[in-house]
Amino acid sequence: MAAYRYLIVGGGMTADAAARGIRDHDGVGTIGMFGAEAHEPYARPPLSKGLWTGKEESSIFRGTPDLGVEINAGRRIVALDLGAQTATDDSGGVHSYEKILLATGGTPRRLPGDGDAGDVIYYRTLDDYRRLRGLAGDGVRAAVVGGGFIGSEIAAALTMNGCAVTILFPDMGIGARLFPAELSTFVNEYYADKGVTVLAEELVEHVSSGVVTTKSGRTIEADVVVAGLGIVPATELAEDAGLEVDDGILVDEYGRAGGRDDVFAAGDVARFPVPALGGTRRVEHEDHANTHGRVVGANMAGAEAEYDHLPFFYSDLFELGYEAVGDVDSRLATVEHWVEPGRKGVVVYVDDDARARGALLWDVWGKVDDARGLILAGTRVVPESLLFFLD
Repeated sequence: MAAYRYLIVGGGMTADAAARGIRDHDGVGTIGMFGAEAHEPYARPPLSKGLWTGKEESSIFRGTPDLGVEINAGRRIVALDLGAQTATDDSGGVHSYEKILLATGGTPRRLPGDGDAGDVIYYRTLDDYRRLRGLAGDGVRAAVVGGGFIGSEIAAALTMNGCAVTILFPDMGIGARLFPAELSTFVNEYYADKGVTVLAEELVEHVSSGVVTTKSGRTIEADVVVAGLGIVPATELAEDAGLEVDDGILVDEYGRAGGRDDVFAAGDVARFPVPALGGTRRVEHEDHANTHGRVVGANMAGAEAEYDHLPFFYSDLFELGYEAVGDVDSRLATVEHWVEPGRKGVVVYVDDDARARGALLWDVWGKVDDARGLILAGTRVVPESLLFFLD
Protein backbone atom coordinates (compact mmCIF):
# COMPACT_ATOMS: atom_id res chain seq x y z
CA MET A 1 0.00 0.00 0.00
CA ALA A 2 1.28 3.45 -0.96
CA ALA A 3 0.62 6.19 1.58
CA TYR A 4 0.28 9.84 0.55
CA ARG A 5 -0.39 13.02 2.44
CA TYR A 6 -2.24 14.23 -0.69
CA LEU A 7 -3.82 12.00 -3.31
CA ILE A 8 -5.02 13.60 -6.55
CA VAL A 9 -7.48 11.62 -8.68
CA GLY A 10 -7.03 12.90 -12.22
CA GLY A 11 -4.07 13.83 -14.37
CA GLY A 12 -5.13 16.97 -16.22
CA MET A 13 -4.64 20.72 -15.89
CA THR A 14 -6.62 20.91 -12.64
CA ALA A 15 -4.51 18.15 -11.11
CA ASP A 16 -1.31 19.99 -12.01
CA ALA A 17 -2.66 23.29 -10.67
CA ALA A 18 -3.70 21.59 -7.42
CA ALA A 19 -0.21 20.15 -6.97
CA ARG A 20 1.16 23.68 -7.39
CA GLY A 21 -1.32 24.99 -4.82
CA ILE A 22 -0.21 22.31 -2.38
CA ARG A 23 3.43 23.15 -2.95
CA ASP A 24 2.70 26.84 -2.31
CA HIS A 25 2.02 25.83 1.32
CA ASP A 26 3.65 22.43 1.82
CA GLY A 27 7.00 21.83 0.20
CA VAL A 28 7.56 18.29 1.45
CA GLY A 29 4.21 16.48 1.83
CA THR A 30 3.93 13.42 -0.44
CA ILE A 31 1.63 13.85 -3.45
CA GLY A 32 0.32 10.93 -5.48
CA MET A 33 -1.44 11.59 -8.80
CA PHE A 34 -3.47 9.00 -10.70
CA GLY A 35 -4.58 9.78 -14.26
CA ALA A 36 -6.26 7.60 -16.86
CA GLU A 37 -4.20 9.04 -19.73
CA ALA A 38 -0.75 7.68 -20.45
CA HIS A 39 0.75 11.19 -20.26
CA GLU A 40 1.81 13.54 -17.50
CA PRO A 41 -0.37 16.70 -17.26
CA TYR A 42 -0.44 18.95 -20.32
CA ALA A 43 -2.23 22.10 -21.46
CA ARG A 44 -5.40 21.20 -23.33
CA PRO A 45 -6.25 24.40 -25.32
CA PRO A 46 -3.36 23.97 -27.81
CA LEU A 47 -4.98 20.73 -29.00
CA SER A 48 -7.49 22.82 -30.96
CA LYS A 49 -5.40 25.99 -31.28
CA GLY A 50 -1.63 26.35 -31.29
CA LEU A 51 -0.61 22.81 -32.24
CA TRP A 52 -2.34 23.35 -35.60
CA THR A 53 -0.40 26.56 -36.29
CA GLY A 54 3.15 25.44 -35.57
CA LYS A 55 3.40 25.19 -31.78
CA GLU A 56 5.69 22.33 -30.73
CA GLU A 57 3.96 19.42 -29.01
CA SER A 58 6.65 19.31 -26.34
CA SER A 59 5.64 22.82 -25.23
CA ILE A 60 2.27 21.75 -23.86
CA PHE A 61 3.58 19.66 -20.96
CA ARG A 62 3.38 21.46 -17.64
CA GLY A 63 6.41 20.10 -15.79
CA THR A 64 4.42 18.44 -13.02
CA PRO A 65 7.19 15.94 -12.14
CA ASP A 66 9.37 18.88 -11.12
CA LEU A 67 6.98 19.46 -8.21
CA GLY A 68 7.97 16.17 -6.60
CA VAL A 69 4.69 14.49 -7.54
CA GLU A 70 4.53 10.72 -7.93
CA ILE A 71 2.62 10.43 -11.21
CA ASN A 72 0.80 7.16 -11.91
CA ALA A 73 -0.08 7.69 -15.58
CA GLY A 74 -2.47 5.30 -17.28
CA ARG A 75 -3.86 4.26 -13.90
CA ARG A 76 -7.43 4.97 -12.75
CA ILE A 77 -8.82 5.11 -9.25
CA VAL A 78 -11.96 2.94 -9.29
CA ALA A 79 -13.15 2.98 -5.67
CA LEU A 80 -12.94 5.12 -2.56
CA ASP A 81 -13.41 4.25 1.08
CA LEU A 82 -13.87 7.65 2.69
CA GLY A 83 -14.05 6.19 6.18
CA ALA A 84 -10.76 4.33 5.85
CA GLN A 85 -9.21 7.11 3.75
CA THR A 86 -8.16 4.69 1.01
CA ALA A 87 -8.43 4.61 -2.78
CA THR A 88 -8.25 1.51 -4.97
CA ASP A 89 -6.81 1.65 -8.47
CA ASP A 90 -7.71 -0.43 -11.52
CA SER A 91 -4.88 -2.89 -10.87
CA GLY A 92 -6.17 -3.63 -7.39
CA GLY A 93 -3.63 -1.44 -5.61
CA VAL A 94 -4.89 0.24 -2.44
CA HIS A 95 -3.51 3.65 -1.44
CA SER A 96 -4.03 5.62 1.74
CA TYR A 97 -4.24 9.39 2.01
CA GLU A 98 -4.74 12.22 4.46
CA LYS A 99 -6.40 14.55 1.91
CA ILE A 100 -7.88 13.60 -1.45
CA LEU A 101 -8.83 15.69 -4.46
CA LEU A 102 -11.26 14.54 -7.15
CA ALA A 103 -10.18 16.19 -10.40
CA THR A 104 -11.75 13.58 -12.65
CA GLY A 105 -12.89 15.95 -15.40
CA GLY A 106 -15.43 14.46 -17.77
CA THR A 107 -16.04 12.15 -20.68
CA PRO A 108 -17.03 13.36 -24.16
CA ARG A 109 -20.70 13.31 -25.06
CA ARG A 110 -21.29 10.76 -27.78
CA LEU A 111 -23.38 10.80 -30.93
CA PRO A 112 -26.45 8.63 -31.32
CA GLY A 113 -26.01 5.81 -33.79
CA ASP A 114 -22.20 5.75 -33.76
CA GLY A 115 -22.31 2.46 -35.60
CA ASP A 116 -18.73 1.23 -35.88
CA ALA A 117 -16.24 1.46 -33.04
CA GLY A 118 -13.67 4.11 -33.86
CA ASP A 119 -15.75 5.76 -36.60
CA VAL A 120 -15.77 9.06 -34.71
CA ILE A 121 -12.94 10.94 -32.99
CA TYR A 122 -14.49 12.40 -29.85
CA TYR A 123 -11.98 15.19 -29.58
CA ARG A 124 -10.53 15.87 -26.15
CA THR A 125 -7.08 14.40 -25.52
CA LEU A 126 -3.51 14.52 -26.80
CA ASP A 127 -3.99 11.07 -28.32
CA ASP A 128 -7.06 12.39 -30.17
CA TYR A 129 -4.93 15.23 -31.54
CA ARG A 130 -2.22 12.83 -32.67
CA ARG A 131 -4.75 10.61 -34.40
CA LEU A 132 -6.48 13.51 -36.16
CA ARG A 133 -3.19 15.18 -37.09
CA GLY A 134 -2.12 11.95 -38.74
CA LEU A 135 -5.29 11.86 -40.83
CA ALA A 136 -5.51 15.55 -41.76
CA GLY A 137 -4.09 16.97 -44.98
CA ASP A 138 -4.81 18.48 -48.35
CA GLY A 139 -8.14 17.37 -49.74
CA VAL A 140 -9.07 15.16 -46.79
CA ARG A 141 -12.83 15.31 -46.26
CA ALA A 142 -13.58 16.09 -42.63
CA ALA A 143 -17.02 16.18 -41.03
CA VAL A 144 -17.05 18.11 -37.76
CA VAL A 145 -20.11 17.56 -35.57
CA GLY A 146 -20.84 20.37 -33.15
CA GLY A 147 -20.95 24.13 -33.53
CA GLY A 148 -19.77 25.03 -30.06
CA PHE A 149 -16.38 25.75 -28.58
CA ILE A 150 -14.42 22.68 -29.73
CA GLY A 151 -16.29 22.07 -32.99
CA SER A 152 -15.78 25.62 -34.25
CA GLU A 153 -12.07 25.60 -33.39
CA ILE A 154 -11.40 22.19 -34.94
CA ALA A 155 -13.30 23.11 -38.11
CA ALA A 156 -11.07 26.19 -38.47
CA ALA A 157 -7.89 24.25 -37.68
CA LEU A 158 -8.61 21.50 -40.19
CA THR A 159 -9.54 24.02 -42.90
CA MET A 160 -6.27 25.90 -42.35
CA ASN A 161 -4.46 22.58 -42.75
CA GLY A 162 -5.92 21.80 -46.16
CA CYS A 163 -8.96 19.69 -45.29
CA ALA A 164 -12.33 20.04 -47.00
CA VAL A 165 -14.47 20.63 -43.93
CA THR A 166 -18.19 20.28 -43.34
CA ILE A 167 -19.46 21.45 -39.95
CA LEU A 168 -22.96 20.44 -38.84
CA PHE A 169 -24.91 21.17 -35.70
CA PRO A 170 -28.54 21.34 -34.49
CA ASP A 171 -28.62 25.07 -33.74
CA MET A 172 -29.23 28.00 -36.10
CA GLY A 173 -25.60 29.07 -36.07
CA ILE A 174 -22.07 28.46 -34.88
CA GLY A 175 -21.80 29.43 -31.23
CA ALA A 176 -25.56 29.92 -31.05
CA ARG A 177 -25.72 29.05 -27.36
CA LEU A 178 -23.22 31.80 -26.58
CA PHE A 179 -23.51 34.49 -29.24
CA PRO A 180 -26.44 36.79 -30.04
CA ALA A 181 -28.32 35.57 -33.11
CA GLU A 182 -26.91 38.19 -35.49
CA LEU A 183 -23.34 37.41 -34.47
CA SER A 184 -23.89 33.66 -34.79
CA THR A 185 -25.27 34.17 -38.30
CA PHE A 186 -22.26 36.32 -39.15
CA VAL A 187 -19.92 33.52 -38.01
CA ASN A 188 -21.79 31.04 -40.23
CA GLU A 189 -21.21 33.30 -43.22
CA TYR A 190 -17.59 33.93 -42.23
CA TYR A 191 -16.87 30.18 -42.08
CA ALA A 192 -18.57 29.68 -45.44
CA ASP A 193 -16.34 32.40 -46.91
CA LYS A 194 -13.34 30.46 -45.58
CA GLY A 195 -14.44 27.41 -47.56
CA VAL A 196 -16.24 25.52 -44.79
CA THR A 197 -19.55 23.88 -45.70
CA VAL A 198 -21.88 24.97 -42.90
CA LEU A 199 -24.95 22.81 -42.24
CA ALA A 200 -27.12 24.36 -39.56
CA GLU A 201 -30.15 22.73 -37.91
CA GLU A 202 -28.91 19.23 -38.65
CA LEU A 203 -29.08 16.45 -36.05
CA VAL A 204 -26.91 13.38 -36.53
CA GLU A 205 -28.86 10.14 -36.65
CA HIS A 206 -26.15 7.65 -37.60
CA VAL A 207 -22.44 7.41 -38.37
CA SER A 208 -20.95 4.41 -40.10
CA SER A 209 -17.99 3.77 -42.39
CA GLY A 210 -17.33 7.46 -42.93
CA VAL A 211 -20.93 8.39 -43.76
CA VAL A 212 -22.82 10.78 -41.48
CA THR A 213 -26.60 10.57 -41.83
CA THR A 214 -28.78 13.30 -40.36
CA LYS A 215 -32.40 13.13 -39.24
CA SER A 216 -33.40 15.26 -42.22
CA GLY A 217 -32.05 12.52 -44.51
CA ARG A 218 -28.87 14.33 -45.58
CA THR A 219 -25.71 12.25 -45.93
CA ILE A 220 -22.16 13.54 -45.65
CA GLU A 221 -19.30 11.35 -46.84
CA ALA A 222 -16.08 11.92 -44.94
CA ASP A 223 -12.59 10.52 -44.57
CA VAL A 224 -12.65 11.50 -40.91
CA VAL A 225 -15.49 12.38 -38.53
CA VAL A 226 -14.74 14.53 -35.48
CA ALA A 227 -17.20 15.33 -32.71
CA GLY A 228 -16.89 18.25 -30.29
CA LEU A 229 -19.99 17.98 -28.13
CA GLY A 230 -18.78 18.96 -24.67
CA ILE A 231 -18.41 16.60 -21.75
CA VAL A 232 -20.40 14.75 -19.12
CA PRO A 233 -18.77 15.27 -15.70
CA ALA A 234 -17.13 12.10 -14.41
CA THR A 235 -18.94 11.86 -11.09
CA GLU A 236 -19.33 8.07 -10.79
CA LEU A 237 -16.50 7.69 -8.26
CA ALA A 238 -17.97 10.45 -6.09
CA GLU A 239 -21.49 9.05 -6.33
CA ASP A 240 -20.36 5.56 -5.37
CA ALA A 241 -18.60 7.07 -2.36
CA GLY A 242 -21.82 8.79 -1.26
CA LEU A 243 -20.88 12.38 -2.15
CA GLU A 244 -23.60 14.76 -3.34
CA VAL A 245 -23.74 15.23 -7.10
CA ASP A 246 -25.81 17.54 -9.32
CA ASP A 247 -24.28 17.86 -12.80
CA GLY A 248 -20.95 17.82 -11.03
CA ILE A 249 -19.65 17.18 -7.54
CA LEU A 250 -21.06 19.79 -5.19
CA VAL A 251 -18.37 21.68 -3.30
CA ASP A 252 -18.26 24.68 -0.98
CA GLU A 253 -16.28 27.87 -1.47
CA TYR A 254 -13.12 26.09 -0.32
CA GLY A 255 -13.57 23.14 -2.68
CA ARG A 256 -14.56 20.74 0.07
CA ALA A 257 -17.03 17.99 -0.86
CA GLY A 258 -19.59 16.26 1.32
CA GLY A 259 -18.96 18.60 4.25
CA ARG A 260 -15.68 16.81 4.89
CA ASP A 261 -12.29 18.34 5.68
CA ASP A 262 -10.36 15.62 3.86
CA VAL A 263 -12.25 15.36 0.53
CA PHE A 264 -12.08 18.02 -2.18
CA ALA A 265 -13.11 18.40 -5.82
CA ALA A 266 -12.03 20.93 -8.44
CA GLY A 267 -12.08 21.83 -12.11
CA ASP A 268 -14.47 20.53 -14.77
CA VAL A 269 -16.11 18.04 -12.42
CA ALA A 270 -16.90 20.46 -9.58
CA ARG A 271 -20.07 22.51 -9.13
CA PHE A 272 -19.07 25.50 -7.00
CA PRO A 273 -20.81 28.57 -5.53
CA VAL A 274 -20.54 31.87 -7.43
CA PRO A 275 -21.56 34.73 -5.11
CA ALA A 276 -21.13 37.37 -7.83
CA LEU A 277 -23.82 35.75 -10.00
CA GLY A 278 -25.78 33.77 -7.42
CA GLY A 279 -26.21 30.02 -7.27
CA THR A 280 -23.64 27.51 -8.45
CA ARG A 281 -21.82 26.85 -11.73
CA ARG A 282 -19.76 24.13 -13.37
CA VAL A 283 -17.12 25.49 -15.76
CA GLU A 284 -15.11 23.53 -18.32
CA HIS A 285 -12.50 26.11 -19.37
CA GLU A 286 -8.75 26.49 -18.85
CA ASP A 287 -8.78 29.53 -16.57
CA HIS A 288 -11.11 27.79 -14.12
CA ALA A 289 -9.06 24.60 -14.19
CA ASN A 290 -5.94 26.57 -13.32
CA THR A 291 -7.38 28.95 -10.74
CA HIS A 292 -9.81 26.58 -9.00
CA GLY A 293 -7.25 23.80 -8.99
CA ARG A 294 -4.60 26.00 -7.39
CA VAL A 295 -6.90 27.47 -4.73
CA VAL A 296 -8.35 24.09 -3.79
CA GLY A 297 -4.89 22.51 -3.72
CA ALA A 298 -3.76 25.28 -1.38
CA ASN A 299 -6.78 24.62 0.82
CA MET A 300 -5.85 20.94 1.03
CA ALA A 301 -2.59 22.18 2.56
CA GLY A 302 -4.39 24.45 5.03
CA ALA A 303 -4.70 27.80 3.23
CA GLU A 304 -8.45 28.28 3.94
CA ALA A 305 -8.85 30.58 0.90
CA GLU A 306 -12.31 31.17 -0.57
CA TYR A 307 -12.66 30.74 -4.32
CA ASP A 308 -14.38 33.89 -5.57
CA HIS A 309 -12.82 34.09 -9.04
CA LEU A 310 -15.01 34.69 -12.10
CA PRO A 311 -13.29 32.50 -14.72
CA PHE A 312 -12.88 33.64 -18.30
CA PHE A 313 -12.49 31.73 -21.55
CA TYR A 314 -11.25 32.53 -25.04
CA SER A 315 -11.32 31.17 -28.58
CA ASP A 316 -9.72 31.58 -31.99
CA LEU A 317 -11.88 31.20 -35.11
CA PHE A 318 -9.61 31.73 -38.12
CA GLU A 319 -8.72 35.43 -37.81
CA LEU A 320 -11.56 36.10 -35.40
CA GLY A 321 -11.02 35.83 -31.66
CA TYR A 322 -12.66 36.66 -28.38
CA GLU A 323 -12.43 36.55 -24.61
CA ALA A 324 -15.48 36.12 -22.39
CA VAL A 325 -16.32 36.10 -18.69
CA GLY A 326 -19.38 35.40 -16.56
CA ASP A 327 -22.72 34.15 -17.85
CA VAL A 328 -22.32 34.28 -21.61
CA ASP A 329 -25.68 32.87 -22.67
CA SER A 330 -27.62 33.78 -25.81
CA ARG A 331 -30.91 33.42 -23.91
CA LEU A 332 -30.08 36.60 -21.96
CA ALA A 333 -30.78 40.12 -23.17
CA THR A 334 -27.73 42.06 -24.33
CA VAL A 335 -26.33 45.56 -24.48
CA GLU A 336 -23.88 45.86 -27.40
CA HIS A 337 -21.47 48.28 -28.96
CA TRP A 338 -19.73 47.43 -32.23
CA VAL A 339 -16.90 49.26 -33.93
CA GLU A 340 -17.55 46.99 -36.90
CA PRO A 341 -20.37 44.41 -36.71
CA GLY A 342 -18.98 40.90 -36.45
CA ARG A 343 -15.39 42.14 -36.42
CA LYS A 344 -14.80 44.22 -33.29
CA GLY A 345 -17.13 45.01 -30.44
CA VAL A 346 -18.42 44.28 -26.96
CA VAL A 347 -21.53 42.36 -25.94
CA VAL A 348 -22.70 42.53 -22.32
CA TYR A 349 -25.34 40.02 -21.20
CA VAL A 350 -27.77 41.54 -18.72
CA ASP A 351 -30.58 40.56 -16.37
CA ASP A 352 -34.08 42.04 -16.28
CA ASP A 353 -32.71 45.11 -14.48
CA ALA A 354 -29.97 45.61 -17.12
CA ARG A 355 -27.23 44.55 -14.70
CA ALA A 356 -24.27 42.79 -16.25
CA ARG A 357 -24.14 39.00 -15.95
CA GLY A 358 -21.45 38.30 -18.54
CA ALA A 359 -19.35 39.91 -21.25
CA LEU A 360 -18.12 38.89 -24.69
CA LEU A 361 -15.08 40.85 -25.86
CA TRP A 362 -14.92 40.32 -29.62
CA ASP A 363 -11.44 41.17 -30.93
CA VAL A 364 -11.09 43.32 -27.81
CA TRP A 365 -8.12 42.28 -25.71
CA GLY A 366 -6.80 42.94 -22.23
CA LYS A 367 -10.17 43.99 -20.82
CA VAL A 368 -11.28 40.87 -18.93
CA ASP A 369 -10.62 42.45 -15.53
CA ASP A 370 -12.69 45.48 -16.56
CA ALA A 371 -15.50 43.17 -17.61
CA ARG A 372 -15.34 41.40 -14.25
CA GLY A 373 -15.55 44.79 -12.57
CA LEU A 374 -18.67 45.66 -14.54
CA ILE A 375 -20.32 42.40 -13.44
CA LEU A 376 -19.33 42.87 -9.81
CA ALA A 377 -20.49 46.50 -9.74
CA GLY A 378 -24.13 45.46 -10.21
CA THR A 379 -25.04 48.77 -11.82
CA ARG A 380 -27.32 49.30 -14.80
CA VAL A 381 -25.55 48.90 -18.17
CA VAL A 382 -26.21 51.26 -21.08
CA PRO A 383 -24.39 51.33 -24.45
CA GLU A 384 -22.28 54.30 -23.32
CA SER A 385 -20.96 52.09 -20.48
CA LEU A 386 -19.11 50.03 -23.05
CA LEU A 387 -17.09 52.74 -24.75
CA PHE A 388 -14.16 52.40 -22.33
CA PHE A 389 -13.66 48.80 -23.49
CA LEU A 390 -12.78 50.14 -26.92
CA ASP A 391 -10.29 52.85 -25.95
